[in-house]
Amino acid sequence: MALKQVKNKIIATKKTGQVTKAMEAVSAVKMRKSQEKALQGRPYVRSALRILARLASSRDGLSHPFVTPKTAGKRLVVVVTSDKGLAGSVNSAVLKLVDEITKGEDKLEVIPVGRKAVDYANRMGLTTHGSYINISDDVKISDVANIADSVFSLYKDGQYKSVEVIYQNFISTFEQAPTCRRVLPLDPAELLFVLQSIRPKTGRFSEAEESIDRGTDYLIEPSTEVVLDSLIPQLIEIIIYHSLIESKASEHSARMVAMKNATDKTKEVIKSLTIKYNKERQAAITAEVSEITAGAAAIE
Repeated sequence: MALKQVKNKIIATKKTGQVTKAMEAVSAVKMRKSQEKALQGRPYVRSALRILARLASSRDGLSHPFVTPKTAGKRLVVVVTSDKGLAGSVNSAVLKLVDEITKGEDKLEVIPVGRKAVDYANRMGLTTHGSYINISDDVKISDVANIADSVFSLYKDGQYKSVEVIYQNFISTFEQAPTCRRVLPLDPAELLFVLQSIRPKTGRFSEAEESIDRGTDYLIEPSTEVVLDSLIPQLIEIIIYHSLIESKASEHSARMVAMKNATDKTKEVIKSLTIKYNKERQAAITAEVSEITAGAAAIE
């Protein structure tokens, strides 16, 4: 490789490193905001899940259409991804989980959230119900309401046996886990599992045990249908909201780490190219000196 080519490659790599360094800084700021939002929202999600689990296991709740299990019908999956790439395996891990849990599933339809999920659904030829893209990092209630309304309207039609949401669950800055949660029909055992898994790994509440008082029964007024029809959709909106903010926190954390790794790699490449450039330059200088020396000797 000529010296000029090596030098141009070093310059180009330095510029790439500057870009990845800037993207790392931007992602770090967004990551902190998203992490705070996700962690601050977890107590509300835990409270909502407790209420859902108690209602679902109560005498009146067990007969509600949102709780009664179904054996026939289609499977509806809400797939949550990001709109942009350059975030490591955040999106690919979610889509891989979709492939795994829906393998061999003929009656599968999706509600894609995020441009990557929309592209995946189109590529796989899946039946979609709407597409939700460009959701801001500060997740709006209107975004959640639109998705939840779509879920409820489809489930009420009776064509679907279950509704699930697949997203990246935020564990730490360097760890995210693709997660699948069943939203409908409500299952007290599944809700208890979600409660246990949502507990932080470290901190004040990390050792607290989550449990549901299954012996509690409720007298619901004015009627079971009126109260549960109003309450359950609102509580499930919180679960969908939780999946969105967890996905945002995971996305920015993974992107920051990916950009940091890219920046570190550019430094390694620059170091390697600089060594190569110096060797080539030294070899060229040595050759020139040898030619001058040989020419001088020939003249003498």
